[in-house]
Amino acid sequence: MLELKDLSFSVAEGDGQKEILQHVDLVIPDRELVVVTGPNGGGKSTLARLIAGVERPTGGKIYFHGEDITDRSITERARLGIAFAFQQPVRFKGIRVQDLLRLASGKPLAPSDACDYLSRVGLCARDYLEREVNASLSGGELKRIEIASVLARGAALSIFDEPEAGIDLWSFQNLIEAFARMRDEIADSSIIVISHQERILEIADHIVVIRDGAVDRFGARDEVLPSLIGTASAVESCRKGAVGREERLDA
Repeated sequence: MLELKDLSFSVAEGDGQKEILQHVDLVIPDRELVVVTGPNGGGKSTLARLIAGVERPTGGKIYFHGEDITDRSITERARLGIAFAFQQPVRFKGIRVQDLLRLASGKPLAPSDACDYLSRVGLCARDYLEREVNASLSGGELKRIEIASVLARGAALSIFDEPEAGIDLWSFQNLIEAFARMRDEIADSSIIVISHQERILEIADHIVVIRDGAVDRFGARDEVLPSLIGTASAVESCRKGAVGREERLDA
């Protein structure tokens, strides 16, 4: 179980401080898929980074299975069973995809097992096992490989920051199915997904809405989702429109 108590995070701005998150209280039970959503700039990704240990809170506490991990590093949290998939995946020059999956699993990994993890995120495994995790891979390919490595971890808590970014529709459906399998197959595991996507919201057990750095709503999917339907789709349409404008400007 993950518990956040009075969690806050601020950054220096001019002569003062800018509050990014303010007094967040949340409990994420085991065997739950929790989706965190809300307006852009509300603090969702910051919340994910605080839980993973990428950032340190300026106030409050984080408990994982009853242990205070507030001051634990990202490496120490990984050893405790917390996995984090970045919004922008990291490149690892000189490391093959198969090696990355083996390192993530922490055990000898047969090629057939590695292929299974890759196929869950919509990649043709035989084409990727021997490839390096470097600039030869597209952003979408890197995103899917990183998600496959998190699946291979079988972590107690897996955090995904906007996993749909750079993912095609077919792979996106595979990803949704992979999230459901993780929740159902890994004992005492929890999944936190930062997303605007309505189809991801639909498979959540609970939904957290973060607005202006605070918890605006938190409850079971059936309680929260009806008030969000349409909003999530509108946000996603705006995001796609912005991407289209960027592509035209780059052309």
